[in-house]
Amino acid sequence: MTSFESDGGAGLHGDFGLLSPVSASPFVAALTGDRAVLAAILQVEAAWAQVLEVASLTPAGSAAVVAAAADVSRYDVVDIAVRAQGGGNPVIPLLADLRAQIRALDTGGIGADLAVHASLTSQDVLDTALMLLARDALRGLFTELVAATSALSALAEQHAETLCVGRSLTQHSLPFTFGLKAAQWFAGLAAAARRLGAIELPVQAGGAAGTLAAGTVLTAGIAVTPFDLADRLAAGLGLAPVPAPWHTNRLAVTALGDALAAVTDAAGKIAADVLFLSRPEVAELAEPRAAGRGGSSAMPQKQNPVLSVLIRSAALQAPGQAAQLHLAAANFNDERPDGAWHSEWPALRQLLRLALGAAGQLRELAEGLQVFPGAMRRNLGLSGPLLLSEGVSAAVAPLLGPDDSGHTGKQQLQAVVDQALRAPASEQASTYRRLLRAAVPDEKLSDARLEELLDPANYLGLAAEISRRILAAYPEYAGTAAGAPDASPTPDLNGASRG
Repeated sequence: MTSFESDGGAGLHGDFGLLSPVSASPFVAALTGDRAVLAAILQVEAAWAQVLEVASLTPAGSAAVVAAAADVSRYDVVDIAVRAQGGGNPVIPLLADLRAQIRALDTGGIGADLAVHASLTSQDVLDTALMLLARDALRGLFTELVAATSALSALAEQHAETLCVGRSLTQHSLPFTFGLKAAQWFAGLAAAARRLGAIELPVQAGGAAGTLAAGTVLTAGIAVTPFDLADRLAAGLGLAPVPAPWHTNRLAVTALGDALAAVTDAAGKIAADVLFLSRPEVAELAEPRAAGRGGSSAMPQKQNPVLSVLIRSAALQAPGQAAQLHLAAANFNDERPDGAWHSEWPALRQLLRLALGAAGQLRELAEGLQVFPGAMRRNLGLSGPLLLSEGVSAAVAPLLGPDDSGHTGKQQLQAVVDQALRAPASEQASTYRRLLRAAVPDEKLSDARLEELLDPANYLGLAAEISRRILAAYPEYAGTAAGAPDASPTPDLNGASRG
């Protein structure tokens, strides 16, 4: 055995996430690491042994022996990983070790090893194990998502009237509220979470070629069918039952991957906004401070928005991993594929890691986000009354008849805007106000009415109502801020969300 294959070598050569800081945490590692994968495989084998014993297909007491042998601490994860190269998947070497453990524990000589893996194939076990891994990861993910969405809904309500500037194609567009921005952040994340909560995580039990042939032999002469055994395995593991094996129909995997990518998409949108709005020249937001975070190796004065940087890094990686799942699914040839299945495993696990890591960072960001209304109002004022030109045109153009050149009221007001924009930036606001006053007779538009039209607080449309409708659409994610008591969704046993 080489030093890499030994337990000591794992400490020297293991992957701890140095190049993946967004997901480098004990929390993520515990849910998605190699030990968690091995534990899930063992859980499947132990559950199957229980199913077979209940059906009187194996000796009484064998399931207890298998369960005792299925303790993950009994196994050398590094050694199994290296030996997996011999058969192309980790189930094969693990089975050899599991049977050895069972024989050592079967002191009564009941033949408990007969209960292991009977009528199953490696893909049955690993597909089911990865669904278990996903199920447990989703539970952790939902904890983070519910906390993040609750914080965002609170921001939306707290800042329902906080004025800021809306931006489109990088330019100032219209008056906006930070409450609506936070509500839209919430909408994206809550919708993604709800979609993820609807995902079903199915059991797999099709046998060597998906025909249940070995299961038919196993159950010959009894009232239980291979389908019954598969359904009982699903129930025992808390996964979704299926009408048939899905060895080469990978919608369950691609749907899960797409839903995870949607979570990182939503998180990435929030991070992108925070990254821009926390720039010193904008300064409308700031990330929560924490000791040891955000510093620079060279510039002592810098406070980098590291949470948003890490979230964005996950959002940029996740679509490629989801695409890999689709690429694999499209190449699941024959009844059991040659390589496409294998390429699926790391992509799915990385998506789980990225979503978990991003959600954890997002939760901290949302719960501690610093909002600076004064800076928002300052930036809103940069465009001055020109920002209200759309509303002014809608209200004033009907008051103006054609001028001597036949220009309509709307065309006359556009000319006012165009002329103001030709002035130096520091004079554009005053130029627009002066030209607008000169273009509209006092008897058609009083000074008081003009000031109303040029007040950004009066041109917010239905921003407040849009925010309210968004929060009301996702009460299970809005938390107490939106009056949704005890509505924290968590994945149920087969991955679906329950309020």
